[in-house]
Amino acid sequence: MTDIPTIAPDVERLGSQLDKLEDALEPLLGNLGEMAQQLPLLDRAKLFSLTAYAIESLLFSSIRIQGVDAQNHAVYAELKRVQQYFAKIKAAEEPEAKRTLIVDQEAAARMLKADLALTRHDGVAPQSDNKTLSAKLAERIAQERAMALLKATRIGKRAAQEAAQPADSSPGESPSGQNKKPRTKGKGKGNSRK
Repeated sequence: MTDIPTIAPDVERLGSQLDKLEDALEPLLGNLGEMAQQLPLLDRAKLFSLTAYAIESLLFSSIRIQGVDAQNHAVYAELKRVQQYFAKIKAAEEPEAKRTLIVDQEAAARMLKADLALTRHDGVAPQSDNKTLSAKLAERIAQERAMALLKATRIGKRAAQEAAQPADSSPGESPSGQNKKPRTKGKGKGNSRK
C-alpha cells in the first residue's frame, strides 16, 4: 500500500490524457459514416483504414501495458491485416506501370536470319549471300502472317456459325441439322500405327 501515493499522480495523468483522446476522437468517430459518404472511394478507404489502425494500436498498447504477450494476441494479427490494407491502398494510388518490354527488331531479325541460315541437316550454315537470307526471311514472315490470318478467319467463321445456330438445336448438331462426328483425342493424321 505504500506504492499507492507514488502511482496516484500517474493514474490521474493517464485519466486526463484518455479524456483528451476521447474528445479528440469524438468528431471522427461520432459521424464517421457521414464523413465517409462525402469522400471519394480511395479517401474513404484511407479513412476507414486509419481509424481501424488507431483503434487497434490503442488496444495493442493497452494489452502491452497489462503485461500480456501482445505479439501472440489477436489484436496483433488485426494490426498486421490493417497494414496490408495500407499497402493495397498505396498500390491503388500509384499509376499502373507502363509497358517496359521493347522488342529489339534488329536483334530479332538477326536471330531469324541465323535460324534460317541453318537449313542443312548437319547444322553447318551453307555459304549464301544476304539476298537469299532476306528472301527466306520474307517468305517465313509471309507464312506466319498467312497462318495468323487463316486462324483469325476460322475463328470468325466459327463464331458466326455459333451465333446463327438456333437456340433449340442440340450442341452436337450443325446449323444444317446434320450430326457432326465427335472429335476424339489422339486420332488423326500421323498418329496411326502400322
